[in-house]
Amino acid sequence: MSRAMASTTLNRRAALGFALGALTVPGWSLAQTGQTWAPKALTPTQARTLEAFVDTLIPATGTPGAKEAGVARFIDKAVADWCPAAQAAAIRNGLDRDEADAQAAQGRAFADLDARQRREVVAAMEQDPKAAAGYVSLKDLTVTGYFTSETGATLALRYDPMPGAYRGCVPLREIGRAWAT
Repeated sequence: MSRAMASTTLNRRAALGFALGALTVPGWSLAQTGQTWAPKALTPTQARTLEAFVDTLIPATGTPGAKEAGVARFIDKAVADWCPAAQAAAIRNGLDRDEADAQAAQGRAFADLDARQRREVVAAMEQDPKAAAGYVSLKDLTVTGYFTSETGATLALRYDPMPGAYRGCVPLREIGRAWAT
């Protein structure tokens, strides 16, 4: 292999490794249940609200929910280490807004509400254009954190490492026509 080719291969491998690591490892490494968690970017109240929020979006059903998968820890780490300042502020403001709306509507903390009451607060937040940026970021990070966690990737999703036998050079008359996708 030529030196230029080896350098290109190494760069591609490094880039692929970085991309895969950035997408999967944070969720998996943070989704260890049973560990204590001290938030880095959020206040304790925001962290408690966040745990209830992610549990509202992806509750436990036949599989563990976002709270059990450690998604709040994932989001806290993203806010601390990855999110631009404006997005981090929108997320914090969204959590504060959830808390304030819960206090105003129910007289209790968001995390102390039952599932139906939390869904009502989140539905109201979803309709409010002022809260849209924080809500969208929280929702996106919740889904990303859950489905890149070990729990989400192994229990909620199905994975078929080999979708079928490879048959090269199959005559077109056996297939009928080629696949578009």
